[in-house]
Amino acid sequence: MSLLHTRPSAAESSPYYFGYIRLVPDGDIIETLRLQLAEVQGLLRSVAAGAQPAAEAWSINQELAHMSDAERLLGFRALWFARGETAALPGMDPDLWMARIEPGGRTLPDLLAEFAQVRAASIALFAGLNAAAWEQRGDAGGHTMSVRAWMWSVAGHAQHHINNWRAQYQ
Repeated sequence: MSLLHTRPSAAESSPYYFGYIRLVPDGDIIETLRLQLAEVQGLLRSVAAGAQPAAEAWSINQELAHMSDAERLLGFRALWFARGETAALPGMDPDLWMARIEPGGRTLPDLLAEFAQVRAASIALFAGLNAAAWEQRGDAGGHTMSVRAWMWSVAGHAQHHINNWRAQYQ
Protein backbone atom coordinates (compact mmCIF):
# COMPACT_ATOMS: atom_id res chain seq x y z
CA MET A 1 0.00 0.00 0.00
CA SER A 2 1.38 3.42 -0.92
CA LEU A 3 2.01 6.27 1.45
CA LEU A 4 -0.96 8.07 -0.12
CA HIS A 5 -3.23 5.35 1.26
CA THR A 6 -1.70 4.99 4.70
CA ARG A 7 -2.54 7.23 7.65
CA PRO A 8 0.58 8.75 9.25
CA SER A 9 1.47 7.24 12.60
CA ALA A 10 1.41 9.23 15.82
CA ALA A 11 5.23 9.15 15.68
CA GLU A 12 5.10 11.22 12.45
CA SER A 13 3.00 13.97 13.98
CA SER A 14 2.60 16.14 17.02
CA PRO A 15 -0.29 15.24 19.32
CA TYR A 16 -2.06 18.50 18.36
CA TYR A 17 -2.11 17.74 14.64
CA PHE A 18 -2.68 14.03 15.16
CA GLY A 19 -6.05 15.03 16.59
CA TYR A 20 -6.91 16.34 13.12
CA ILE A 21 -5.33 13.38 11.33
CA ARG A 22 -7.55 10.99 13.32
CA LEU A 23 -10.62 12.64 11.78
CA VAL A 24 -9.62 11.61 8.24
CA PRO A 25 -11.06 8.35 6.90
CA ASP A 26 -8.62 5.66 5.80
CA GLY A 27 -7.84 5.52 2.11
CA ASP A 28 -6.31 7.59 -0.67
CA ILE A 29 -5.65 11.04 0.79
CA ILE A 30 -5.84 12.72 -2.63
CA GLU A 31 -9.30 11.28 -3.21
CA THR A 32 -10.31 12.32 0.31
CA LEU A 33 -9.24 15.89 -0.46
CA ARG A 34 -11.32 15.86 -3.66
CA LEU A 35 -14.37 14.48 -1.87
CA GLN A 36 -14.04 17.03 0.92
CA LEU A 37 -14.14 19.88 -1.56
CA ALA A 38 -17.46 18.65 -2.92
CA GLU A 39 -18.71 18.09 0.62
CA VAL A 40 -17.81 21.63 1.74
CA GLN A 41 -19.45 23.13 -1.33
CA GLY A 42 -22.63 21.09 -0.94
CA LEU A 43 -22.90 21.58 2.80
CA LEU A 44 -22.40 25.34 2.75
CA ARG A 45 -24.66 25.88 -0.24
CA SER A 46 -27.43 24.09 1.65
CA VAL A 47 -27.04 26.25 4.76
CA ALA A 48 -29.60 29.05 4.88
CA ALA A 49 -28.08 32.40 3.98
CA GLY A 50 -29.20 33.87 7.28
CA ALA A 51 -27.77 31.10 9.48
CA GLN A 52 -26.00 32.58 12.45
CA PRO A 53 -23.52 30.73 14.65
CA ALA A 54 -23.51 30.95 18.43
CA ALA A 55 -22.33 34.34 19.69
CA GLU A 56 -18.84 33.08 20.51
CA ALA A 57 -18.40 31.19 17.22
CA TRP A 58 -16.95 32.39 13.96
CA SER A 59 -19.35 33.13 11.11
CA ILE A 60 -19.51 30.74 8.16
CA ASN A 61 -17.62 33.26 6.03
CA GLN A 62 -14.93 33.72 8.69
CA GLU A 63 -14.56 29.98 9.14
CA LEU A 64 -14.29 29.37 5.40
CA ALA A 65 -11.71 32.16 5.03
CA HIS A 66 -9.79 30.61 7.93
CA MET A 67 -9.89 27.20 6.21
CA SER A 68 -8.31 28.67 3.08
CA ASP A 69 -5.62 30.42 5.15
CA ALA A 70 -4.84 27.29 7.15
CA GLU A 71 -4.70 25.10 4.06
CA ARG A 72 -2.26 27.49 2.40
CA LEU A 73 -0.11 27.49 5.54
CA LEU A 74 -0.10 23.72 6.02
CA GLY A 75 0.57 23.22 2.32
CA PHE A 76 3.50 25.63 2.48
CA ARG A 77 4.92 23.72 5.42
CA ALA A 78 4.63 20.47 3.49
CA LEU A 79 6.30 22.02 0.43
CA TRP A 80 9.09 23.58 2.51
CA PHE A 81 10.11 20.27 4.04
CA ALA A 82 9.38 18.18 0.93
CA ARG A 83 11.95 20.23 -0.95
CA GLY A 84 14.59 19.48 1.66
CA GLU A 85 14.58 22.67 3.71
CA THR A 86 15.74 22.07 7.25
CA ALA A 87 15.12 25.45 8.88
CA ALA A 88 12.21 25.44 11.29
CA LEU A 89 9.18 27.53 10.40
CA PRO A 90 7.33 29.77 12.85
CA GLY A 91 3.96 28.91 14.29
CA MET A 92 0.73 30.83 13.84
CA ASP A 93 -1.97 32.03 16.19
CA PRO A 94 -5.38 31.29 14.59
CA ASP A 95 -7.14 33.88 16.76
CA LEU A 96 -4.69 36.61 15.70
CA TRP A 97 -5.14 35.63 12.05
CA MET A 98 -8.93 35.56 12.48
CA ALA A 99 -8.87 39.07 13.91
CA ARG A 100 -7.38 40.22 10.60
CA ILE A 101 -9.79 38.32 8.36
CA GLU A 102 -12.48 40.68 7.17
CA PRO A 103 -14.72 38.59 4.94
CA GLY A 104 -17.72 40.85 5.59
CA GLY A 105 -17.68 42.28 2.09
CA ARG A 106 -17.19 38.87 0.48
CA THR A 107 -19.98 36.53 -0.44
CA LEU A 108 -20.17 32.86 0.40
CA PRO A 109 -19.91 31.92 -3.31
CA ASP A 110 -16.73 34.03 -3.57
CA LEU A 111 -15.20 32.35 -0.52
CA LEU A 112 -16.23 28.91 -1.80
CA ALA A 113 -14.55 29.66 -5.13
CA GLU A 114 -11.38 30.72 -3.30
CA PHE A 115 -11.42 27.55 -1.19
CA ALA A 116 -11.87 25.46 -4.35
CA GLN A 117 -8.79 27.09 -5.88
CA VAL A 118 -6.73 26.61 -2.72
CA ARG A 119 -7.83 22.97 -2.51
CA ALA A 120 -7.01 22.38 -6.19
CA ALA A 121 -3.51 23.76 -5.57
CA SER A 122 -3.11 21.48 -2.54
CA ILE A 123 -4.21 18.44 -4.50
CA ALA A 124 -1.78 19.27 -7.32
CA LEU A 125 1.08 19.74 -4.86
CA PHE A 126 0.40 16.58 -2.86
CA ALA A 127 -0.24 14.38 -5.90
CA GLY A 128 3.06 15.52 -7.38
CA LEU A 129 5.22 14.54 -4.42
CA ASN A 130 7.18 11.31 -4.49
CA ALA A 131 7.54 8.83 -1.64
CA ALA A 132 10.87 10.28 -0.53
CA ALA A 133 9.33 13.75 -0.20
CA TRP A 134 6.39 12.42 1.84
CA GLU A 135 8.84 11.01 4.38
CA GLN A 136 10.81 14.23 4.89
CA ARG A 137 10.37 15.80 8.33
CA GLY A 138 10.48 19.31 9.61
CA ASP A 139 9.48 21.59 12.46
CA ALA A 140 6.93 24.36 12.26
CA GLY A 141 5.71 26.13 15.35
CA GLY A 142 7.26 23.49 17.58
CA HIS A 143 5.55 20.63 15.76
CA THR A 144 8.00 18.20 14.13
CA MET A 145 6.13 16.18 11.52
CA SER A 146 6.55 14.29 8.28
CA VAL A 147 5.38 15.89 5.04
CA ARG A 148 2.76 13.15 4.87
CA ALA A 149 1.46 14.19 8.31
CA TRP A 150 1.31 17.84 7.22
CA MET A 151 -0.74 16.75 4.22
CA TRP A 152 -3.16 14.61 6.23
CA SER A 153 -3.47 17.56 8.62
CA VAL A 154 -4.91 19.58 5.72
CA ALA A 155 -7.71 17.03 5.35
CA GLY A 156 -8.12 16.69 9.11
CA HIS A 157 -8.40 20.43 9.66
CA ALA A 158 -11.07 20.64 6.97
CA GLN A 159 -12.90 17.67 8.46
CA HIS A 160 -12.90 19.40 11.84
CA HIS A 161 -14.75 22.37 10.31
CA ILE A 162 -17.09 20.14 8.29
CA ASN A 163 -18.01 18.36 11.52
CA ASN A 164 -18.61 21.72 13.25
CA TRP A 165 -20.92 22.90 10.44
CA ARG A 166 -22.89 19.68 10.55
CA ALA A 167 -23.37 20.04 14.29
CA GLN A 168 -24.36 23.72 14.08
CA TYR A 169 -26.51 23.87 10.96
CA GLN A 170 -28.03 20.45 10.27
